[in-house]
Amino acid sequence: MNYSQTLEFLFSSMPTFQEKGVTAYKPGLERIAAFCRHLGNPQRNYFTIHVAGTNGKGSVSHIIAAVLQQAGYRTGLFTSPHLHDFRERIRVDGEMIPKQKVVNFVDKHRDKMTELGLSFFEMTAALAFDYFAQSDVEVAVIETGLGGRLDATNILLPIVSVVTNVGLEHTALLGDTLAKIAAEKAGIIKKSIPFVLGEANAAYDAVFEQVAAANKTRVVYAEREFACEGHELCGNRQHFRMVRRRDGHVLDFDLDLLGEYQCRNVLTALATLDLLHEQTPLTISRRAFVDGAASAARTTALQGRWQSLGERPKVLCDTGHNAHGLAYVAEQLRRSHEGGRLYCVVGFSGDKDIDAILALLPRDAYYLFTQAASERALPVSELAARAAAAGLDGEAVATVPEAVTRAKALAAPADTIFIGGSTFVVAEVL
Repeated sequence: MNYSQTLEFLFSSMPTFQEKGVTAYKPGLERIAAFCRHLGNPQRNYFTIHVAGTNGKGSVSHIIAAVLQQAGYRTGLFTSPHLHDFRERIRVDGEMIPKQKVVNFVDKHRDKMTELGLSFFEMTAALAFDYFAQSDVEVAVIETGLGGRLDATNILLPIVSVVTNVGLEHTALLGDTLAKIAAEKAGIIKKSIPFVLGEANAAYDAVFEQVAAANKTRVVYAEREFACEGHELCGNRQHFRMVRRRDGHVLDFDLDLLGEYQCRNVLTALATLDLLHEQTPLTISRRAFVDGAASAARTTALQGRWQSLGERPKVLCDTGHNAHGLAYVAEQLRRSHEGGRLYCVVGFSGDKDIDAILALLPRDAYYLFTQAASERALPVSELAARAAAAGLDGEAVATVPEAVTRAKALAAPADTIFIGGSTFVVAEVL
């Protein structure tokens, strides 16, 4: 098979959660464990850092990977979903896995994958583990797909486990309260392995404390390790001043990601990297962190996080796609269009809490409601009707490209256009 045929086989025989949603979800570790044994357990050949969370786990993973690479380690990075190319999910030192490596892996192991009934995500995770071993990776940052306890990546024995935060998402699969969802994410905590929690919350802290205690480890709260004492936007980057609470050590650095919500992700990444330096065999200097953070997006090719796509009118996009994440995006939007009108091109997946999301969006914006080319997309007619009932002013436009064109026709040079609501929507404009 060539690369196109290989992808066609994978997407047709192993449906993705990205495209199919709940019906593609296969919980449990039995299949991935059996397949990795078949591969010789490649995931044991290098250090791993395991990252879960409702929001921010992608940004945190990319920042950590960029810093590790800057520190001189050959670094693997496994994330999901992808925007354009399947290979975005698997990178070594920022470079995507070669097409031929994907083809060779599937050719060699297709029968075994079919025999075990692997999900698309299980196959992808195993491919990443195997490719990292072949590439002599020294440390790999592995992002969970969904939840934690039953996620395919949870066969790892990492040197640190991280949960960024917990919000209400995928409630049909993970539970309908923050505590229940936290219990699923806490499933990545391993015996005596350090654990970092990015954002504390009285609704779920006790869950992590209990699981950590049972595993003879402790919860390292990022916000108790570091404090953000200064934060400002400086052109195409953000400047931060962080203080390490235990000794007052001050760290000034830039980050080439512009979302204000990145302040929370930086705290999580910084606390994790500090722990790695202090408690594991890895050595991460101050200079490696400063240089790695300054080029995090460029080094790891991260896209879609409060990304600028144009000026006059200002055009921004962000992949935030649930109420927990969009709350931060909406707040920054309210402050970012002073002096002009705000136009929002938005579409959502049908399995999101649409009413909760609509309640968060700026009331003074004009909306171009649309529908991404995805089976999971909420029909634009339904979105427009529910938005009207929620008091949002706008119009329905059938496709994302048409909606963007319409927004640009309406906007004056001093105005702002925001594109988001779904990874699928953003993917169509990048």
